[in-house]
Amino acid sequence: MSMAYEEYMRQIVMPMRAELTNAGFQELTTEEEVEAFMSTAKGTTLVVVNSVCGCAAGLARPAATQSALNAEKKPDHLITVFAGQDKEATSKMREYFKGYEPSSPSMALLKDGEVVHFIPRHDIEGNSIEAIMQNLENAFDKYC
Repeated sequence: MSMAYEEYMRQIVMPMRAELTNAGFQELTTEEEVEAFMSTAKGTTLVVVNSVCGCAAGLARPAATQSALNAEKKPDHLITVFAGQDKEATSKMREYFKGYEPSSPSMALLKDGEVVHFIPRHDIEGNSIEAIMQNLENAFDKYC
């Protein structure tokens, strides 16, 4: 790929990254960052696999940020990796999603590093923000 394309994509996704990081999500951009976080992660962690697609922009990111900010019970950690942009980090994080097919966007609630709730793209796309938020908040109530 050309350097111009790489720079263009970095610029395009900046607001998509910021939507989550501004809401308190820690972005992991390398395989090493994922390994370091996961080796010490205790408690509950919400992982958002971010994406450039419309359902990420219109549904997944708003539902994740609003739930993370407003839910009564909340995860201990908020993490994000960006599919298609930080490929190694995303691939490494997906290794922790045992039994779940890769999906972008998606959300996983982990407890002590193990997936206890997973929301794949097909449960995001075509649903309302409110339904996705309810799905997340039900998981938070159960596991957080």
